[in-house]
Amino acid sequence: MKKVAFYTLGCKLNYSETSSISRMFEDRGYKKVSFTENPDIFIINTCSVTENADKKCKKIVKEAKKISPESFVTIIGCYAQLKPKEISEITGVNAVLGAAEKFRLFDYLDDFTKDGIYASEIKEAKTYNASYSIADRTRTFLKVQDGCNYGCAFCTIPLARGKSRSDSIENIVDQAKEIAQTEVKEVVLTGVNIGDFGIHDGRRKEKFIDLIKELDQIEGIDRFRISSIEPNLLSNEVIEFVAQSKRFVPHFHIPLQSGSDAILKKMNRRYLSDLYQSRVEKIKSLMPNCCIGVDVIVGFPGETEEEFLTTYNFLNELDVSYLHVFTYSERPNTKAVEMDDVVDMNERNKRSKMLRGLSEKKRRYFYEQQLDKTFNVLFEEDVHNDLMHGFTENYVRVAAKYDPILINEVKQVTLKSINDNGHVEVEEPGEVFAH
Repeated sequence: MKKVAFYTLGCKLNYSETSSISRMFEDRGYKKVSFTENPDIFIINTCSVTENADKKCKKIVKEAKKISPESFVTIIGCYAQLKPKEISEITGVNAVLGAAEKFRLFDYLDDFTKDGIYASEIKEAKTYNASYSIADRTRTFLKVQDGCNYGCAFCTIPLARGKSRSDSIENIVDQAKEIAQTEVKEVVLTGVNIGDFGIHDGRRKEKFIDLIKELDQIEGIDRFRISSIEPNLLSNEVIEFVAQSKRFVPHFHIPLQSGSDAILKKMNRRYLSDLYQSRVEKIKSLMPNCCIGVDVIVGFPGETEEEFLTTYNFLNELDVSYLHVFTYSERPNTKAVEMDDVVDMNERNKRSKMLRGLSEKKRRYFYEQQLDKTFNVLFEEDVHNDLMHGFTENYVRVAAKYDPILINEVKQVTLKSINDNGHVEVEEPGEVFAH
């Protein structure tokens, strides 16, 4: 029995796909093992959102060969599609499979003794491959959409994953029902641009709102959580449905990228700041305790100090809960890489630091607003210093004294206080603290 190990870089979508590919191996009699258990085969699923992700891939290959020098190393994922020849030249890499090939690796590699590059043009990535992760018993990432038809100036994802395409509502509901038969309590919907759900064979046939309405009816899953969704696709209808749904939780992650309309236009985003603000206001009017996360990029070409401060002030005044801050990095074959007025890297780093500080303040303020309120916490097998952790429905990370019987259980709790370190101390049984 050959042993195979997996390593995933990047987003929730990559994790869902790695998990599905690993099940393909197990169905064929391979033994799935950890990275350090001297595998015969390594499958490394890559990301290429930033230059740093590319460097990580090279490091992982080096470590794999240290652990198992005679192993067969296969690279899949976004980096593999964008730079297959470059990856094939990394010492230790045996095979590279692109977006159209990664779910057919047994067709190309057979018994995993055949080296080569198998990465066709991205226009060939037309097939939708269903995926969901079963990494632990608490939650799963369920893929509902792939690819993107947008052309944001900074982004390589359309080049790495192809055009927008989706599974059918019927198939996704069937997958969710399969998940409901396991111990999983929470399902996170994921994709490249999930609000664009419903395109089959190049034509829109279904809508995201209809998908979530169907999923809301599935028994056996306590929670559904929507991952990142574009503000122009987060309709009032979706917001209103989540506000009254049985299973969809009050948590949205909405990319902003910039609070400056001039920069949003340069980025080729499909909205301006006033629409973004209206979405946040709509959410908070219906769900005052809703958690709202924000993606933001600093140091985009041409971003002046004044435009950065416009973003900072916009976010400072907006009722959002935390930020994911990205320092702009140049990516080949994007529109942005050809733009003038490049922002100095030291300046980019300074701006990132400022926004990360703002994020900490936002998160703490959001947590403070939740104190003395009652929520449902899904506790995970995440134990440190005799404290177990979990998340409320509105994405407050909490901790309580370790009790094995609570793992993978949803428990109603009252949030009591936040200490100086953001950790928790349990005063009475059943009470937990924002962490």
